[in-house]
Amino acid sequence: MKTELYEVLNEQEGERLDKFLSIIYPDQSRSFFQKLIKENKILVNDKPEKANYRIKCDDLINITIPDAVETQIVPENIPIDIIYEDEDILIVNKPKGMVVHPSAGHYSGTLVNAIMYHCKDSLSGINGEIRPGIVHRIDMDTTGSLIVCKNDESHINIAEQIKVHSVNRIYEGIVIGNLKDDEGTIEGPIGRHPIDRKKMCINEKNGKPAITHYKVLERFGNYTYVQFKLETGRTHQIRVHMASIGHPLLGDQLYSSGKSPYKNLQGQTLHAKTIGFIHPRTNEYVEFYAPLPDYFEKLLFLLKL
Repeated sequence: MKTELYEVLNEQEGERLDKFLSIIYPDQSRSFFQKLIKENKILVNDKPEKANYRIKCDDLINITIPDAVETQIVPENIPIDIIYEDEDILIVNKPKGMVVHPSAGHYSGTLVNAIMYHCKDSLSGINGEIRPGIVHRIDMDTTGSLIVCKNDESHINIAEQIKVHSVNRIYEGIVIGNLKDDEGTIEGPIGRHPIDRKKMCINEKNGKPAITHYKVLERFGNYTYVQFKLETGRTHQIRVHMASIGHPLLGDQLYSSGKSPYKNLQGQTLHAKTIGFIHPRTNEYVEFYAPLPDYFEKLLFLLKL
């Protein structure tokens, strides 16, 4: 069990308590914090409050997160969008709001639960019982292409390609503001934020090298449709790099206000469109594409009006 203390900043004032908590802990849901609030594991100024409490500037929020419990991860009959499958790998198009593998507060409904049902016993076991088949991941609210490995040999092969940054990963996203240049490169080591431990940041002292190439696809006044090519694959890399140059991703609740005139956005507008790598069995380069999700296509249509 761990306890953390947060002081509410001026720009956060007025937010619902449960929503505020889900923003600073992006891997957890509002329902997870609503449960903790009912159990008095969340205190505001040393007093219990309801989930709909509107936080105030300088409020001190004491957050007690229970230890993760040992649990058996079970297969679940959850529909998954399969782009490609053979005896070694599975390429899935992950939907928005789905967590890749189980973690505290997310023991069901994850991609792992779904692929365990689909693949039965044909999944690599290198990453342990809680992450079978998972060789890399994308954020809960990022959509798009993801490699799943069906045996240990393919897992080792793909993991090595990821390690040496040879996997071709291309994303598309919508950022706030009008980018000055049509294309460019952002270099800045990414590490854990020194104060807010749920965030990453440009960290010259402790960060790992990170390089993001971007190219403008279309401009919409105060928004820009951008393609991103990752040279490295750090946690939250695109989100951190774009926020660092003043153009956070539209809807990103962790690296911007998350507010926008477009309703029903669920987190950042970011999609892992293309993934390419050397197939672990054939040793030939293969490339797969995940179509833009409906919400993204609709948003592009609205921006063009």
